[in-house]
This record gives sequence, structure tokens and C-alpha cells, in this order.
Amino acid sequence: MTSRARWAGVLRTPVGMATAVLLGVVLLLAVVAPLLWGGRADAVDTAHILAPASAEHWAGTDNLGRDIFFRVLVATRTSVWLALLSTGLGVAVGLLLGTAPLLLGPRLGRLVTAAVNIAVAFPGLLLALSFAVIFGAGASGAVPAIGLAIAPGFARLTQTLAATVAGRDFVAAARIAGVGRVRVLLRHVLPNIAEPLLVNATMAAGGSLLAFAGLSFLGLGVQTPGYDWGRLLGEGLNGIYLNPAAALVPGVAVVLAGLAFNLVGEAAAKAVGPRTTTAPARGASVDVAAPAERRGADRAGVAGQDDAVLVVEDLRVSFGPVTPVRGVGFTLRRGEAVGIVGESGSGKSLTALAVAQLIEQPGHVAARRLEFLGDDLLRTPPRARPRLLGTSLTMVFQDPMTSFNPVQRIGRQLAEVAEQHLGQRRGPALARAVDRLRAVRIPGAARRARQFPHEFSGGMRQRAMIGMGLMGEPKLIIADEPTTALDVTVQRQVLSLLAEVRAADDVAVLLISHDLGVVEQVCDRVLVMYAGRFVEDLPVARLRGGARHPYTRALLGAVPDLATDRDQPLVVIPGRPADPAAPPPGCAFAPRCPLADDHCGRADPALVDDGSGGRVACWHADERPEPVLSAATEGEGR
Repeated sequence: MTSRARWAGVLRTPVGMATAVLLGVVLLLAVVAPLLWGGRADAVDTAHILAPASAEHWAGTDNLGRDIFFRVLVATRTSVWLALLSTGLGVAVGLLLGTAPLLLGPRLGRLVTAAVNIAVAFPGLLLALSFAVIFGAGASGAVPAIGLAIAPGFARLTQTLAATVAGRDFVAAARIAGVGRVRVLLRHVLPNIAEPLLVNATMAAGGSLLAFAGLSFLGLGVQTPGYDWGRLLGEGLNGIYLNPAAALVPGVAVVLAGLAFNLVGEAAAKAVGPRTTTAPARGASVDVAAPAERRGADRAGVAGQDDAVLVVEDLRVSFGPVTPVRGVGFTLRRGEAVGIVGESGSGKSLTALAVAQLIEQPGHVAARRLEFLGDDLLRTPPRARPRLLGTSLTMVFQDPMTSFNPVQRIGRQLAEVAEQHLGQRRGPALARAVDRLRAVRIPGAARRARQFPHEFSGGMRQRAMIGMGLMGEPKLIIADEPTTALDVTVQRQVLSLLAEVRAADDVAVLLISHDLGVVEQVCDRVLVMYAGRFVEDLPVARLRGGARHPYTRALLGAVPDLATDRDQPLVVIPGRPADPAAPPPGCAFAPRCPLADDHCGRADPALVDDGSGGRVACWHADERPEPVLSAATEGEGR
């Protein structure tokens, strides 16, 4: 359903029709009332001072004989204009405060967030009165007073929404592409939170109208000879027993106008509410028909150091006292495909994010060596990293639905890479985007480039994400579980595409997966990770028959296949993964290992060369445990 159709449907509802009528009347009066009745509202008639309501004066007259009813109509412009002005100021300040953590960075952002949290704790009316005293009585003081009073609440909403969007994969992809903070905010964050902010701002206008009337009623708002509904209400209240209409009419005007703005927010919430999308199907693992023999499983052992694309030594990722990645080291060479496997929480994704420089505060990345294409990433100035990573490193994220900005067309998102790093203009960049979509086998690439992400299937979104990485000249593709949310057929297509890209341009691939079958068929080498460390590194050809670490063998045994006896309980890994906040002494796998002894609980084995092209960290690497059987399926090591 299009946006126009949704609005039309809302306007046909009772709430929608009432909103249109009320808001239309208020805005019409704000425009035409001073022109039609401004003279009659200001006409002084000393012969009819404080006259009660009558056919001649529907709401009576004031202490100068001026018609109260026409004054209420004329005051619509002042009341509405000042309310909208204060709302605009509050929204602008709220946006600045709410987006400060994204623009200023984590440290200064936390200070702004703390200030907002303190301000939100105070009632809005109390803040408005405090600011009104500071800025002084009158409209010029009341506008900033009310604007600043509503800003903290709007800032809190903006912070919450922006933080949610900033954690999405398409924002991380934009940062890898070298997009600056301001551009990320304007192009990727604000468009995705505009709808709830618009609804909230509309409702805030009604609150500002009531607040402004309250300040004028107390004598802190509009001053004589000017007047608005709040001032007319205060004047009418003095003679309410003689002429109730003098207070009733401006009070009704305030209520109806406030109701109109609140109803607009209600209608807008229905019109721009969440849209229903089709969730991508989840499938099982896929066996890619690509023999490991033709990829050279022992490639890592013969390639020289000059071929190294990525060199990692003693990598550590910490969050305060917690270190979920500790002492990781590996080398990835040109054209090599390496898989990282392990249970959830073992540190696989954090390792990839650290390589891509996507760990932010309070996270901290340290390493003895972290080189990409010969450049030390930890010593490269932050401003220089996007240029290097934006064209030479491609990140394919797990969920294809979050890999793209949902409010921008696919072609524009791909073209942004060429504009940022290749210096291309808008036209040639879009043409290159279409060419890259065609290269990843998306049919009708020119037409598809004009579509939005929700119009793509899950597999097409993942292929388009790979196409975005091909906008530059990638030397490394990091694929973080790229097939988890895809069905079995689409998995085959995506993995086949990764293999083709790797073979065509000699691109290195770092594949993170829970699926040992996928890693076995796609990769040359396997790194097995447990509790933030690599416990085994071996060629994929030895995975089935030559794995030496008990954890690796337990992972393999926990994967059922067609030959599994369905009458027997499933093989599982007993216990739970180690807590990164409190890792056990010695070997982290010892509490779950059937071969563990006292020495395992005291000393942590190092990852050492096993003499046959692999590395293993185990005191009992040559022993074979019996498989653990359990009728329960919880804790299976996949």
C-alpha cells in the first residue's frame, strides 16, 4: 500500500475526518480572521463596557467594550503561530541533543545524554516556568522557555531511535565505506526515524499551545496590547460570575485547537505506522558442489608472507573488565578462504568487527600486530582508515534485511561508495552500481537499482550487498554468517557467488558460520574458536578425519546427517559455553571436556604447531573421547 493510499484510508475514518475538519478550521481562522475581523476586535465601545453575552456581542465585551468573540477569533493567529514557533525550536534543540552521541562520539555523547536524562526528570511545566523567569515576561521570552522545556523529551526519543538505527548493519556498511558522521546521520539515520519524530512533533505542538496559553494566563506570556487565548482567558476569568462566556469561549478555543494537533498526531501514527514485510525464509545448511581438492587445501602452507592480505597477532577485544576475544592470531593470504566456527558467544563476530575497525567505545581493541594490505590498522590515523577499508574490504552481514538502508534506493546506496572513494559523479556512479548489480547476477539490474530494499528477496539483498563491496577493488571479503536467514536454494546461490568473486579477482574470504558443512565446502582452512580463543587451526581436508581438539570433534559429532540413527539420542556437548566475564582457570573447555584432568584445570594450553600443517591447543590432543548422548536437544553445539 502506497503512502498516499494509507493517508486516504486514515482520512476516511472518524478520527481522520474529525482531524481534517478541526485542523482545517484552526488554520483557516489563523489566516483569515485578522483580515476579516481585526478592526471589529480592536474597536473600543465605551458605551458597552463589560457587557454580557447577547445577540450583538456573542461572548460579551471586555473592560474597553471590545467584542470578546472576535478577539478570540483574531487571537488564533498569534496563539497558533507562537505554539508552532516554540515547537519548532524545541524539536530543533531536541534533534541536536538527541543526535549528539552520533556526532560528537561516545565520550562527549555520554555527557550530553546525562544532561538530557537530568532534564527529563523535571516536569515540563516547571521547566517552562523556570525558563520564562530567566528569559523574561513576554512572547519573546515564552517562545524559548516552552521550546527548551519540550526539548529534553524530544531529545530522549531521538536518542533512543537513533541508537537503534545506528546499530543496524547498513550503518556499519556505510562507515566501512568511509561515510562521515554527519553524512551517516543525514542519509542513513534521520530518514529512518523521521516518521515517529514527525508524529511526536505534531503532538508536541498541541502541548506547546496549552503551555503557551498557561504562561499568558499567568502573565508571563503575551503582554498588552497584544493578546492570545491564554491572556483572554485570564481577563475573562476575573468577571466569570458576571459573564461566564468571556472565559468559556477562549477556553474552548484552546481545547479545540490542542485537540486538533493531537488528533493530527494520532492520524499520522496510523498513516505512517509499521508496514508489513515478508520475512525471509530460514533454511537448513547447504552442500556447495565445489570440491575442496581443486581449491588447494594446503595453500596456506606454501604461500609466502608477501601474499598476506591480513595479519593478526595477539588480538584482544575488551569491554571494561570483560575480554571476550583474547590472544587471537592468524594470517589470511590472497585468494585464501578461511572459516571461523564455534558456538554463539565464542567471539567470532567480534573478531571480524575488530578487523573491520567497527568496535566502538566502550569496546577497546589491542593487538601486537593488526595489518591489512601492509598497513598497521591500529597505528593508521582514523581519518585514513575509511579510504583503505572502504575500497579494499567488503563486509557481508548476517541479516540481509538490515544490510541496506530501507528508505534509500539500492542503486543510490551502491553509488555512494563510488562517489566517496572513486571520486565519480552521480551519473557514472549510478552506472557503475547497475554494472555491479549485473555482475552479481541480479536480473533487470537497471530496473532493480531504482527499487527499495523491501522489494528485493533475501537472496537478492545479499547479492546486492556483495555487489556493494565490488564497487571498489576488494582484497578481502568478511562474510559474517551470510546464509543464516536464507533458504537452502538461495544459500547455494550466495555461496556460489562468493566463490566466483574469489576465483575471478583472487580475493581473500573470511567466512564466519555455525554450519560446519558450509565451511567445509567453501573454505581452505578452518579456525575453531572457543571462549575468545582459537583452539584449533587445520586444513579443511583434515576436518572430518584429522581434527584433534575434543571441542572440534564434539562440534562435528553434534551435527546430524542422513546416516544418523534416528532411534538413538542426539549427540550433544554437555554444559554451557564459558562466561567471558569469568573464564575458568586453565583450559576454558575443561569443564565440558570428557578428557580433562587436574592439569587442564590449572594450565591453559598454547596454540602450537602439530607437525602436520595445523595447530592445536590441547593437553590431550591425541586421545579420543566417547561421544556424549542425550535425549534432550538443548545445548547442541551448532
